[in-house]
Amino acid sequence: MTRRKAHPASVPEPRSAPVPVSPARNPALLAVALGAFCVQLDSFALNLVLPVIRTALRGSPAATPWIVSGYLLAAGALMPVAGRLGDLYGRRRMLLLGLGLFGGSAAWCALAPSVPVLVAARVVQGAGGALIMPVGLALLTNAFPPQCRRWAIGRALGLAGLGMVGGPFLGGALAQGASWRAVFWLTIPLAAAAALCARRATESRDSAATGHPLDAGGAVTATAAPACLALWLQRPADWGWAAGALLLGAVLVRVECRCRAPLVDLGLFRNRPYVALTAAGAVANSATVALLYAVPLTLQQAPGRSPLGTGVACLAPAAALALGGPLAGRVPPAAAVPVMAGCLGIAAPALLAVGCATGPTALLVAATAAASALGAAGGLALTGTQAVVRPGRAGEASGVTKSVMTVTAGVGLTLSGTPAAPGAHPSLLLPAALCLTAAPAVALTVRR
Repeated sequence: MTRRKAHPASVPEPRSAPVPVSPARNPALLAVALGAFCVQLDSFALNLVLPVIRTALRGSPAATPWIVSGYLLAAGALMPVAGRLGDLYGRRRMLLLGLGLFGGSAAWCALAPSVPVLVAARVVQGAGGALIMPVGLALLTNAFPPQCRRWAIGRALGLAGLGMVGGPFLGGALAQGASWRAVFWLTIPLAAAAALCARRATESRDSAATGHPLDAGGAVTATAAPACLALWLQRPADWGWAAGALLLGAVLVRVECRCRAPLVDLGLFRNRPYVALTAAGAVANSATVALLYAVPLTLQQAPGRSPLGTGVACLAPAAALALGGPLAGRVPPAAAVPVMAGCLGIAAPALLAVGCATGPTALLVAATAAASALGAAGGLALTGTQAVVRPGRAGEASGVTKSVMTVTAGVGLTLSGTPAAPGAHPSLLLPAALCLTAAPAVALTVRR
């Protein structure tokens, strides 16, 4: 019987006793946790205040969704480049740059006099978010010993998950009691605190890349291809963007094959666990977006329910979603793919139950169950992929994973659709079917 040879990109985790976490590594953990918390709080609080922003700034129905779409487009397109920039020029340095962009553009958002200006500010904020997430994960991967990496990433994701929990409540409370602009003002001191912690963290970079400049051709194509894909996912009928994404993807492969120091090592896509976890994470993230869109919209259709009341009602599903990071951090790398398949299998019937719920109590119970499974799946996509790649290129790997998950987030909204009549709520049938189809496909990857 022949023994299967492990792919060189895979890095098995040593089976030794747990190593106590040094206090010297705490600044890195706090910086990443606070930075990710800023991103999550901003996103989850903004979802509930979009109708308020549209009314206050007299935005059109076509322009207002770009407050969210512009951010996702910039973040998803720039993440592969952002992750590799951290590997090449220093992860702490790039994290500080991302926090500066995110906090500075938050002030611009808060002062925006119109929807177009707000959209422009959100695009810049997306660039900051693109640096914070993949670079932060790579910083933790290299700051902690192998035995503690999953714990550290899971803990950071768990603390960031508090933004998911508090975001809807804070968004509703601020919109009702103060102003939608307060959502952005709140982000600035948090980003500043994260930057102070990041300044005390230990710098790290890919030592094997010393003397190699950034792959400019790869950077351009790796940014343009996800951007075209994201635009097509928002407008599925416009096949020109799909053709552009395919063409640019082919150019990217050709450029990276010829480059001595590629932006994205194509060997990464021969790493079966990495590909399975990234693809499954994209499915879970798109289903999560659909869930977070459908539940508040359905609850707000109840007569007399305010944005604050909706935010309070969403606390349970948001808390279940936030627990996914710490839970994922406890899953050994060898079990990550089977557990991911199980999470998707559990999420499918829970999403169906959300769509069939006839009252707010049943809706929230089903939504909490779905959020628990999807939160764990989303966390596994991040902790699991970092465990199976070489630490030197951790930024590149996390950048690709986060880019795929962010760009495909719009699939969730497309699949859930627009309610056909007043009083109807979005359908979660297609997101549930996607999870149900992906679960066995992911499970099969560990049996080959």
